[in-house]
Amino acid sequence: MADDAEARGRAGGALRRTVVLIGLMGAGKSSVGRRLAETLGAPFHDSDDEIVAAAGMEIPDIFAELGEPGFRQGERRVIARLLEGEPHVLATGGGAYMNAETRALIAERAFAVWIRADLDTLVERTGRKDTRPLLRDGDPRAVLSRLMAERHPVYAQADAVVDSPQGGQHQDVVADIVAALEAQGVLETAP
Repeated sequence: MADDAEARGRAGGALRRTVVLIGLMGAGKSSVGRRLAETLGAPFHDSDDEIVAAAGMEIPDIFAELGEPGFRQGERRVIARLLEGEPHVLATGGGAYMNAETRALIAERAFAVWIRADLDTLVERTGRKDTRPLLRDGDPRAVLSRLMAERHPVYAQADAVVDSPQGGQHQDVVADIVAALEAQGVLETAP
């Protein structure tokens, strides 16, 4: 594990492809993504923020008005648009990678990193705020357990897997992602 300065020193090159962070809600995609982008000197985008901006309403309101299928359609369009730009770090919503079209587009244009966290970690982190529509109707632990069973086999198709342990530091996850990017040639290393 490395601290931020060490990770920055290792990440002396430019991104060759967009890095897309996938995983369940609470895995740390947005928090880690911001730090990763800063470490790499790359732009950062959060697909949920971009969806809110495009729709002009908050995600719970989109779910209430259009349902999950309507939200997922907008999410797919926003991610496709974001993948057209210059290489950057993109944090996606937990269900984005479940869409076969989005998954294929990510495979074609980007490098997917699954940030994996255990159930206890996800329950603790998602319990900090009440803004997650999928956790509003039912026991959050049961919902997250079901989502893990459904989504983990699909997330396993990512190009790299990095663990985000409970009590772990975001900079450690960033350093692990940087190492994976270097190992896979996604990060152009400085001479």
